[in-house]
Amino acid sequence: MNQIRNSLEVEILKIIKSNMLWLTILGFTFAPLMLGFLMFIQKNPEFARNAGLLGKKANLAGEADWPAYFGMIAQVVSIGGIILFGFVAAWVFGREYTDRTIKDLLALPISRTKVVLSKFIAIALWCTILSLVVIAVGLVVGFSIGLPGWSSELARYSASIIIGAAVMNIVLCTPVAFIACYGRGYMAPMGFVIGTIFLSQIIGTIGYGAYFPWSIPAFFSGAAGPENAELSVVSYVIVVLSGLLGMYGTLTWWRMADQR
Repeated sequence: MNQIRNSLEVEILKIIKSNMLWLTILGFTFAPLMLGFLMFIQKNPEFARNAGLLGKKANLAGEADWPAYFGMIAQVVSIGGIILFGFVAAWVFGREYTDRTIKDLLALPISRTKVVLSKFIAIALWCTILSLVVIAVGLVVGFSIGLPGWSSELARYSASIIIGAAVMNIVLCTPVAFIACYGRGYMAPMGFVIGTIFLSQIIGTIGYGAYFPWSIPAFFSGAAGPENAELSVVSYVIVVLSGLLGMYGTLTWWRMADQR
């Protein structure tokens, strides 16, 4: 346990000193700000037209209220989280190869399994912070522009959807970590992330998105349409199994790293 704690402290220190944590927070914060801006325009179309933000003949669809706003935030976390959380996993594991510190880590008198587990814990903490920041900023922005339709029940339900989508995307970071180790850097895992997004669109279109791991968070959040928001137990099992396989592959790779 002490080894995991010490290794985790090192990982957190790496993250803070690299400034990547703050850059990703800034990047994810941009989403609720832009969504809030869109809500403001929808709520005040005449003001937006007079200010030149909209063309005179532009029509806005949808409601400018808390349910719509929370729904869009959930979609951002479910879809954008695949990209940003994937980048986090790629950075945490891939930087050891690009910085050429992997050999130093392998030579340390510490279990490689514990090193990998500490990295996964660091990724989970990092992505959790990003998700909480999105929720917090979203609340501040929503109250600032005076969105109607607020209720504590809606807030609890929406938070559960956002957090649920975030947790699934965190679980799906483990295959990205394995690709980062296999590809020895950043490029392969980021290509993998882009590929999963592309495939999720295709597989979702043909009606099998509920069985493709990287489509399931979007289905869960309602980004694929309200008719697809209900998932079966099989979908959740697929996400868990994908996460376990990614973790197993990463652990196995590190255990056999001297032979590669």
